[in-house]
Amino acid sequence: MLNTSLNIGVFGDSIGKGILLKPESNRYSTLKIDLHKLIGASQQRLRIENFCMMGSTITKGLSILERHMDKVKQYQSVLLEFGGNDCDYNWQQISERPDAAHEYNTPIPLFLKKYSEMIEKIRARQGNPIMLTLPPLVPDKYFDWVSRNLNKDHILAWLDGDVNAIYRWQELYNAKVTSLAAKLSVPLIDIRSAFLSKPRYQQLICEDGIHPNEAGYKLIYKTILRQYRQAVYQ
Repeated sequence: MLNTSLNIGVFGDSIGKGILLKPESNRYSTLKIDLHKLIGASQQRLRIENFCMMGSTITKGLSILERHMDKVKQYQSVLLEFGGNDCDYNWQQISERPDAAHEYNTPIPLFLKKYSEMIEKIRARQGNPIMLTLPPLVPDKYFDWVSRNLNKDHILAWLDGDVNAIYRWQELYNAKVTSLAAKLSVPLIDIRSAFLSKPRYQQLICEDGIHPNEAGYKLIYKTILRQYRQAVYQ
């Protein structure tokens, strides 16, 4: 239960926004959940301003942050959740040209540069950034999702027949997030380990293989609540 009043800003992608895939419609929607009830906090004690956007990379997130810099100082903490779209690829291009070289949406050097810049800007306004790790994806489900309506054989060939490579790419970016937090002395909330500690974490992920389902989001929010105090006062 939350015993103090908190005003928090959140910048990130669709996971920070609470986006999930509805199985009955196969469409994305925003999670409808009473967060205050879930974590035992009144609306007066916990205020969250969410600037997350579906599909957002660190570059897009930085541009959003820059438009709201005047608000940073009013938050006790600014939660940052990036990397999931940065480590992804343009699957249509891969489907069309499997023999060509393809790069991550945000190459690692640029990802680290932009993330560092974001943290510097927040601190320059007396803000307190907190970074979040990436929840794990389910590689076979994600492969099926991104290859729908595309040439699945071409994509699989580009992957050298190994769909688990998708998981390893995301794991690499998660490691970069963790190391950057340590390098810049930014508190880190580890939601990834909360998922991986479950015997069947796959049951907490939607059919698209990457977005948490309702149970997955509840785990994220409870993990943030549990680790927040330690992250802030460590």
